[in-house]
Amino acid sequence: MIQSLLIANRGEIACRIIRTARAMGIRTVAVHSDADAQALHVRMADQAIHIGPSPARESYLVGDRIIAAAKASGAEAIHPGYGFLSENAEFARAVIDAGLVWVGPSPASIEAMGLKDAAKALMHAAGVPVTPGYMGENQDAAFLAAQAADIGYPVLIKAVAGGGGKGMRLVERAEDFADALASCQREAAASFGNAHVLIEKYIQRPRHIEVQVFGDGQGNVVHLFERDCSVQRRHQKVIEEAPAPGMDPATRNAICAAAVRAAKAVDYVGAGTIEFIADASNGLRADRIWFMEMNTRLQVEHPVTEEITGVDLVEWQLRVASGEALPKRQDELAITGWAMEARLYAEDPLREFLPSTGPLTVLDLSDGEGIRIETGVEAGGEVSPFYDPMIAKLVARGKDRAEAAARLANACARQLCWPVRTNAGFLARTLRHPAFREGAVHTGFIAEHGTELLPADAPGPEWQEAVAREIVLEHAGVEQASGQPSLPGFRLNAPRALRVRLDDENATYPVELASLHGDPARRPTRIGDRYLLSDEGQTWLLGLARADGGAHHGAHDGDILSPMPGRIIAVEVSEGQAVSKGQKLLTLEAMKMEHTLTAPFDGVVAQLAASPGAQVQVEALLARIESKEG
Repeated sequence: MIQSLLIANRGEIACRIIRTARAMGIRTVAVHSDADAQALHVRMADQAIHIGPSPARESYLVGDRIIAAAKASGAEAIHPGYGFLSENAEFARAVIDAGLVWVGPSPASIEAMGLKDAAKALMHAAGVPVTPGYMGENQDAAFLAAQAADIGYPVLIKAVAGGGGKGMRLVERAEDFADALASCQREAAASFGNAHVLIEKYIQRPRHIEVQVFGDGQGNVVHLFERDCSVQRRHQKVIEEAPAPGMDPATRNAICAAAVRAAKAVDYVGAGTIEFIADASNGLRADRIWFMEMNTRLQVEHPVTEEITGVDLVEWQLRVASGEALPKRQDELAITGWAMEARLYAEDPLREFLPSTGPLTVLDLSDGEGIRIETGVEAGGEVSPFYDPMIAKLVARGKDRAEAAARLANACARQLCWPVRTNAGFLARTLRHPAFREGAVHTGFIAEHGTELLPADAPGPEWQEAVAREIVLEHAGVEQASGQPSLPGFRLNAPRALRVRLDDENATYPVELASLHGDPARRPTRIGDRYLLSDEGQTWLLGLARADGGAHHGAHDGDILSPMPGRIIAVEVSEGQAVSKGQKLLTLEAMKMEHTLTAPFDGVVAQLAASPGAQVQVEALLARIESKEG
């Protein structure tokens, strides 16, 4: 058995691996960048080694530094987690060549499945059904446009080296193809160092079904059943569950058998996932499910598989990497109950899901019955702009799907985070939506239901009243002691009602109290002279409105401000140019994604403060649009 392990990753997956390794008596070594010097995974590990500056390309993506850290610490093995270098065959080979144990599949297996076009050709030869499309070498834009037309719109443009929703564009009209191709290739080159793409038929109302597979070095391969990851936004998974709703035994047997064939075709060792796309317009059917790709690593959503099988997949990884056979045979694995996972992101659903970074002054990841929380941050830490903005994974287990969904929705609604914004309220509403509860999930679920899933933009009246009561009672004590009234807007001795005016950063709320007796369970959290509250997962900081009654005001209506730190990669307009509402102004690359900023109304570009390649900070002025009327 491996005795010491370096985790070449950060955040919640590093913490997850450390917990299992510690339970197995394995010494752990963490690596960290400047930004992560005080991170949770650093403090959890037995030893921590600094590997470079904050940007991932200068630290977590520098394989030589990680291998040097492993040697310096005396670690025997390296676990890559997911993301970063986890599917980098060159890094895996360098680890092995350095005399260290690589906790993952062979470099040859990674290479075989690393390029989507080559992987599909290999799967086709192995008898695994693949999605119709073009996977050739010709990357001429006109040729690819012609292929897309032959396949028939809508189509997906996908980076052959892509993953995690990056390097992917849905194109519904021929006239949009050229711009989408250029954007996809640009993002693919920046994220993966490879701009090569394939064209794939886009399946209407598709389901994303994946199968967890596991192989050992002795020729054994098993599956641990399927997961449904259909609820996505911008091709990134939001809610995952196991098993898949509506999956009958015959279809399950067929898809899982295909996944095992796929793994055996590349002599797979370790944890891997075979991802399929299903045309579920007439329910899940084996003849309407096609191979998409293989992830040659542990998946973010692996906990739902662990919850329904009782298996610790990280423990299996470490045992197999140590040369042991698989701990269980296929006939010893079974599904028990249901599990769901929601990804709690630092993002603001009411601002088009823009990432929200900064200090986590308050973070209460309340659990409960059947709830498992995986996180790499804690109160007092921060969400860095350098890495993925996921705060935690909330995992719920129940006897059936309804119980798991109800528990997970309640867990999301209870989360409290400030001042970083989260998608907790959005997750809770999604999990409680009637269509979700019925199992009518597909990859366009979020787009289809749109604003129905967005959280409230103001706290409920019961919470407003709770804050008003706290303020009244607190200031009543001050008034009694001083003999002077201290609050405008209400009188403590009023015979019938007390009127209080509250505000947050966006609005003012007039509250009328008939009684100072409220629900004792509904108590906001005091922060300075204001009160923090969470209403169904959405968080506000409320306090007494200013004497002039004005709410806080933002910048000039035509100011185009950077929503986060990032790099300008394209500027589409020039100073003095007339623009129309919704017209693309510039593109910002941040959090490994491209964000398009558009004109808020018809007008003229009065000022342009952005240039391609420039690094900008949050709320930096990028452009100013002036109305034609003004």
